[in-house]
Amino acid sequence: QVQLVESGGGLVQAGGSLKLSCVASGRTFSSHGMGWFRQAPGKERQFVSTITGSGSVTYYADSVKGRFTISRDNSQNTVYLQMSSLKPEDTAVYYCAASRASGWYVSRSSYDYWGQGTQVTVSS
Repeated sequence: QVQLVESGGGLVQAGGSLKLSCVASGRTFSSHGMGWFRQAPGKERQFVSTITGSGSVTYYADSVKGRFTISRDNSQNTVYLQMSSLKPEDTAVYYCAASRASGWYVSRSSYDYWGQGTQVTVSS
């Protein structure tokens, strides 16, 4: 069982930046592919970014490519999402997710563990 705790959300003006963190429990963090998803009110949870267990491969949704950067520190059991040039449409609850496998995954069904989410609000 892996427990995930996100932090770093908040209120920011359009054009600003935020860095989200997700700390995972357990001793095998590097064996888990990790992802970030987001859910705006009244909308489905959507994929944002993913990273392999080793950190060697990353992938982004088109809507955030060039603005967001995913990274991980396996020594700290932590995955990050650096968000820059934020837009009001980035407003959502952001969720961290872990897969039992070590690859990179876009589909929600590929993830086995989820955090509780952290709110990001971007004002115009």
